[in-house]
This record gives sequence, structure tokens and C-alpha cells, in this order.
Amino acid sequence: MRIVLALGGNALTGVNESVSEEHQIAAVEAAATQVAELVAHGHQVLLSHGNGPQVGDILARNDTTAHSLSPIPLDWCVANTQGSMGFILLNALDGALNERGLDISPTVVVSRTVVEPDDPAFSAPTKPIGRHVDVETAERLIRHGQTWVDDGKAGWRRVVPSPRPLRIIEAPAISALLDAGFLVVSGGGGGIPVVEQSAGHYVGVEAVIDKDLNSVLLANQISADALVLATNVDNAWLDWGTDDARAIGEVDVRTMRQYQADGQFPAGSMGPKVDAVCSFVESTGGRGIITRLEKITNAVAGNAGTIVTP
Repeated sequence: MRIVLALGGNALTGVNESVSEEHQIAAVEAAATQVAELVAHGHQVLLSHGNGPQVGDILARNDTTAHSLSPIPLDWCVANTQGSMGFILLNALDGALNERGLDISPTVVVSRTVVEPDDPAFSAPTKPIGRHVDVETAERLIRHGQTWVDDGKAGWRRVVPSPRPLRIIEAPAISALLDAGFLVVSGGGGGIPVVEQSAGHYVGVEAVIDKDLNSVLLANQISADALVLATNVDNAWLDWGTDDARAIGEVDVRTMRQYQADGQFPAGSMGPKVDAVCSFVESTGGRGIITRLEKITNAVAGNAGTIVTP
């Protein structure tokens, strides 16, 4: 199968979201082992990843140098993390593939995601990013055109637009590389957000694209058979946190949507992932899977995780 495997940025960090070099490399090597297992089973894999902690680290550096240096724009932050995380993923994937005797090369495609310039999100930024800071630091960054909100005792936090993704420019190249036998890493951080000013002329914008929505779009554009969202639990659950809690195994998309309508999946946790896999299944007829990274191979085989079917 052609599979889009989406890893959260937290899965590629150390304890307490440490983004130190050694902790990121260790986490990436663990993830690469699971990805190589999928490839060993004959699947084509496109690996996408989050970048929240990594971009947060860049933003923290912006905060501490705002008095003397212009902050790195958010679209550049995403581009930077696509490159740096792609680099360590390539190293880890090469090692994991070679250990299994697989003559397959991984490659990274820096990808841009087109959004509407008049998307309502631009006039009402709500997506919190980065760390909390004191009011003095927030005021310095507000003078650079950023939007910060008072988050009570925790301090001030930056909020940015999160527009809906429309199209991934590099999708044809990604599909061609998969056809040629490459393992592709792309779509990092939801893609670099751009708007099309005129035909074929793009410019980056200060925004963050939801990585799960971007993974759905990417999976659609490359005609993937399955979308796998790796998370920190084995399954999605019904009645989570109660004595009646029960794991969801294989389920059709209509039933899953009913569970969603019943309020089973909170917006701040499992909700976006459930919505993403359901959207993929509804638009393609493929399979949407939610499970822990260590179980992705079994889940693709139908033996683990939450599997949403048409």
C-alpha cells in the first residue's frame, strides 16, 4: 500500500519535549525503526511530521534576542525545521533501512502548502505557539507586528492564524519519487504556508497549518491507500476516563462520525485526529488509522489500533 504516516513533533523529542541534539536524534532513530519495518513489508511510505517543539525552540531564541535582532518569520521557521528535522530523519532512516538489507533511499522534499490570502483565520489569530513570556518581552515582539495574548498567571503567549490548507505544491514531485521507489519525508509542520499572489508566484505568510489536515490533503493528492496518525495511545477510546472506557478497533466511518457527534473525542486531544482520518476515508475510500508508533505495522495489517473504514 501507499501510506502517509504522520508523526507528531512530540514523538521526535526527548523527555519533557527536549529538543537537544542528542534527544532529537535518539527519538528519530526509534521512529525510523518503525518506518523501516513498514517498508520491509513492501509498503510505499511518505513520512510527514509535526514540528511544534522545534519551532518553539526557534521562537524562544527570537524572544531572547528581540531587543537586537529581527525575529525569524514563522514561515521561515517551518522551512528551517523541515530542513533540520529532515536531515536527522535521513540519517536515521538510512541506518534503519540498511540494517534490514533494504536497498531503498530516503529523501526529503521541502514542501509548501497554499492557503487563501483572505482566509478568516488571518483576521482572527487563535493558534497558540511557543512558550509563555513576561509582558515586557511580549510588548517588544508586538512592536515587531506579532499578536500576543495575556494567558493569566502563565504569562503572555503568541497566537497566529491557522488557515485551511488548499493544495500542496510539491505533491506531484512527491508522488513521482514514491513511484520511483524512494521513501519520502515531506509535509513537515503542516507545510510552509504560502499564498499565490498571481499565477505561479508564491510568497510565505505568518501562519501555522494544522499538520493533521495537511496530512489528509497530502494523502489525497498522492492517492494514498492509508493515512496513519501515530500518537501516544494504542487506540481511540469511547467513554475515556470512566469505568466504561473501551478501545475502538475497526469501525466504519459513519459510526465513527456518530461517536464524534456524541462528543466522544475532545477538541483538545483526540478530536482533530478522528476528524482527519474520517475526512480521509470519506474523500478517498481508503483506510484511516490511529495508533501508537510502535504498533503501526500491526495496525496497517489490521491487527492493532483504531482502523476507520468506508
